Amino acid sequence: MLQLTGLEKSYGTHRVLHGVSFDVRPGRLTGFVGGNGAGKTTTMRIVLGVLAADAGTVSLDGATLTTDDRRRFGYMPEERGLYPKMKVLEQIVYLARLHGYSKPDATTAATTLLERLGLGERLNDNVETLSLGNQQRAQIAAALVHEPEVLILDEPFSGLDPIAVDVVAGVLQERAAAGTAVLFSSHQLDLVERLCDDLVIIAGGTIRAAGERETLRAQHSTRRYELVSTGDAGWLRAEAGVEIIDFDGGYAVFDVDSESTAQRVLREAVARGDVGSFSPQHPSLAQIFREVIQ
Repeated sequence: MLQLTGLEKSYGTHRVLHGVSFDVRPGRLTGFVGGNGAGKTTTMRIVLGVLAADAGTVSLDGATLTTDDRRRFGYMPEERGLYPKMKVLEQIVYLARLHGYSKPDATTAATTLLERLGLGERLNDNVETLSLGNQQRAQIAAALVHEPEVLILDEPFSGLDPIAVDVVAGVLQERAAAGTAVLFSSHQLDLVERLCDDLVIIAGGTIRAAGERETLRAQHSTRRYELVSTGDAGWLRAEAGVEIIDFDGGYAVFDVDSESTAQRVLREAVARGDVGSFSPQHPSLAQIFREVIQ
């Protein structure tokens, strides 16, 4: 497990990170979200040893990270980092060989990965001739080709069309299922919510929320319910302790002042006719994000 504990970083008088602490667990996808300048990239660069923290520690399985540990990491920066005049396959093979692969093994690993990422027909094209989306896929291949134990990706879905997003998401899920600890940042909150097991929200260099996705949703839930019935749900307007949020015929979303009020509403709905569904409503990641950064 990758553990960040109490990370501090300042540039002159500008404090960028304030006691940043969270875990990235093996076999899980961890989404790292925050606005521009929140501290995501600085945090990632400290983990990778590109930047030094002013205070705090980064450890792997309880031991302070070493240079050898970081060789087992995969990293994709937000900026383009490939050699533009190298062929795609040649580039990824070269990177695999830097990690100790023989040329045949590197070629097999790179070819298999590039084909999985949808670049099988572009293996012998120069990187500079690829579209921005295909260059992004090639960069992801560069981070993955040596099968890292920890994978850190800065905006991996930037510039990808919906089909490419699904392909890359599938590859990341496969790596997590194989035991890799995956941390990635993204501004696409709906995508993060769909993919990730764990979430970390940062704002102003401070971690505002961190934990399992469903645990966070439960922690930030209000007493909000959705009712779908065959009759007109207008009677809810007269119920004490109920505030209507959305209403359309037999459909209603409403807040209640207590769980006992919710149970009373359910009993009344059943008494009035068929109830298709009655369920609590949990907030989306976007709603949690807006709440915790205020």
